[in-house]
Amino acid sequence: MTAVQKVAIAGAGVAGLASAIFLARAGVEVDVFDAQPSLPTRGSGITLQGNALRVFDALGVWDEIAAAGNAFEGLNLRAPGPGAPIVAALPDLKTGGADYPSAMGLSRPDLARILLAAVEEHGARVHFGRRVTGLTPSGDAVDVEVDGAPAGSYDLVIGADGLHSTVRELVGIHVSPERNGMGIWRTFVSLPEGVDRTELYYGGPVYIAGYTPTGADTMYAFLVEKAEDRSGASPEEARRIMVEQSRAYDGPWNSIRADIEAGADANYTWFTRHLVEAPWNRGRVVVIGDAAHSCPPTIAQGAAQGLEDAAVLTELLIDRVAVDQTLWDAFHERRVARAEAIVDASAQLAQWQLDGVRDADASGLMFRVAQITSVPA
Repeated sequence: MTAVQKVAIAGAGVAGLASAIFLARAGVEVDVFDAQPSLPTRGSGITLQGNALRVFDALGVWDEIAAAGNAFEGLNLRAPGPGAPIVAALPDLKTGGADYPSAMGLSRPDLARILLAAVEEHGARVHFGRRVTGLTPSGDAVDVEVDGAPAGSYDLVIGADGLHSTVRELVGIHVSPERNGMGIWRTFVSLPEGVDRTELYYGGPVYIAGYTPTGADTMYAFLVEKAEDRSGASPEEARRIMVEQSRAYDGPWNSIRADIEAGADANYTWFTRHLVEAPWNRGRVVVIGDAAHSCPPTIAQGAAQGLEDAAVLTELLIDRVAVDQTLWDAFHERRVARAEAIVDASAQLAQWQLDGVRDADASGLMFRVAQITSVPA
C-alpha cells in the first residue's frame, strides 16, 4: 500500500512528469495540470549529466532518451580568435555510474515528448491549459481549485510549476528567483562536422560561448553575457545581436552563425538562483524542481536536481503507508543539503566569472560537485 492514492501535480516540466510516471506506475491516480496550452514543439537543447540519465533509466525511458539524444564523454575548451584551437580536452566523471555516458545533449521538445508518452502509457491524466489557482487543506486531503473552479480532493499536491511557481505562493512560501547579473542567448542549429561533445570558449566579448550536440544532426549553442534588458528585441534583432556577439569565435561558430542568419531562433533569459529552506512542504503540499531551487547552468544540474527531487519524493510515497512527519523528515534529509550544495557551487562559478577571478579553483569545485552527484540521491 502506498502513502497516497490520488495526487495532483502542478506543472508538466521534467520534475512534474517524472513524478507522474513514478506514481502512476505504482497504481496511484494522478492528475497533472499545466498552464501552457500544450507541450512545447520548439526550443533549444539541454545538457544532462549522468545522474539525470540514471533517473531516466529508473523511469523506464532510458532507451528512448538514448536514441533521441547525443551521448558523449568529456568536453573541449577552445580559445577565441582565428582557428578556435582546442586548448584542453577534459574528462568528465560518470556521475550516473559505469552503465551510462558522462553526459548527453538532447532537444527539450524531444525530452518533453518522451516523458509525456510515458505518463500517458501508465495512465496518468495530463490537463493542458489548466492552472492551479487555489489549495485548501481538508483533513488528510487538499481541495484543489483549477482556473477558479473546484477540481477535486487529493491526498497530496506536488508543485512542480517552475521558477515562478503559483503553488509556492499559494502555500505562503515567499521565495523568488534572484537574477545574478548574467544573461544567456540560446539557439538550436544543425550539427557542424567534427563536433562530438560540449565545447566551451572562454574569453572574448562574452563570458562563455559554447555548444552541445543534441542528436545525430542537431546542436544547441549559447552565449553568456552580462545581463541586459533584451525584452524589446524583435526576432530579427535577437538574431542580429547573437550573430554580432559571436563573431570573435571561429571554428564551428561559423556554421552556427550561418544557421542563425538563415532564421534559427535566438532566445534570451537571465540566470537566477534561489533555494527554499526546509521544509519544502506545507502540510500535504510540496514544491520540487525549479519551484524549490534554481541556479545558473554552470554545472548543468538544473534538470538533474529536479529529477532527483521527483525520484526521492515518489520513492518515499510508494514505500510508506502514511504522509507523516517521518516521511517529510526523510525527504528533506536526502534533498535539501544536496540541492543547496549544487545551487551554491553553480552560483559561485558564475560569480567568479562576473568578478573576473583568474585563479579560482573552478575545476576543483566541479570535481567536488561530481563526487556528490555520483552518489544516488
